[in-house]
Amino acid sequence: MSFADERLSTKASVPRRPKAVSTEALLDVEKARPVLEQIANKWSVLILTVLCSRPSRFNEIMRRLDGITHKALSEALKRLERNGLIRREVLTTTTPVGVEYTITPLGRSLQQPFEALYAWSMTYGPELEAAQQEYDRVRD
Repeated sequence: MSFADERLSTKASVPRRPKAVSTEALLDVEKARPVLEQIANKWSVLILTVLCSRPSRFNEIMRRLDGITHKALSEALKRLERNGLIRREVLTTTTPVGVEYTITPLGRSLQQPFEALYAWSMTYGPELEAAQQEYDRVRD
């Protein structure tokens, strides 16, 4: 029996343990990356957070998200609608005709993770800022 055959027979006799789900999920970048690209950019997170509280019109969302451009908001809303995270409804009962955005059940399923991320940012934001300042101080 060759060394390679011996290794194969040894591996076959030892039961393999399944990988932990978290490790497997983190390693499956090909599946996770396209999804995370859709939901984890800064505007998507903030838009969904705004819509979790109540349906809103375009200009209301824009006012609440200081710094977002008209183009960036428009593109983000289209992407979120395409992904089934928000619903766009044309309001024909108003003059002029308005459009209102509402979070869908799929979009609402992100509320808890986003709240946790927000809480983390409030708790550890000062530490993050201090680390950045220290990094910059050492590099200057």
